[in-house]
Amino acid sequence: MSMFVYKDDMNSLDNRRYAWQIQLKKALEASLKKLLKEKPFDKITIADLTGDCGISRMTFYYHFQDIYELAEWVCIEDGKQALKDKKTYDTWQEGMIQVFEAVLENKPFIVNIYRSVDKAKIENYLYKLSYQLIADVVDEKCAGDNLSENDKQFIADFYKYGFVGIMLDWVDEGMKDDYHKIVEQLSITLRGNIANSIHNFESEM
Repeated sequence: MSMFVYKDDMNSLDNRRYAWQIQLKKALEASLKKLLKEKPFDKITIADLTGDCGISRMTFYYHFQDIYELAEWVCIEDGKQALKDKKTYDTWQEGMIQVFEAVLENKPFIVNIYRSVDKAKIENYLYKLSYQLIADVVDEKCAGDNLSENDKQFIADFYKYGFVGIMLDWVDEGMKDDYHKIVEQLSITLRGNIANSIHNFESEM
């Protein structure tokens, strides 16, 4: 009996520790976004972040290697929230709209990171985000088919590069164009194309 109590206590402790870590990371995210409204990314220091959060440098380095890793974590977390439950064939458009909205909502953060840091970091973040969205749609449309994982990945990669290219152009141009119109154009362009790509690959088997 005492062993089970001990395990429960350990699980409870782990849950509290995890919740504390997420809370601290969210506080660092808020500080980073706040500071990016005041100065360029490459001018922000660890001391700026820890001072704003009221934590020690050691605590920061326990969670992140540097500010770049923090920025990458913020991008990934924002992306996860944007695509939550929106990765099916019937909901991918809504998922894309929410990605645009997440980027627009964090415009000072995204633009500052994009212009101050290696652009490849933002591109890689968007590639991962878009790939997961499309890969889930491809998997759904392939249900019951014998398409290889390699072929599925190729299809998802192909459309991923189109999505990201259009979004990067939108960011480059100051996010001025109506993203609803962009997603509508994407929808028209892609209508039936993913299913058709899958069919074409199956025809070659």
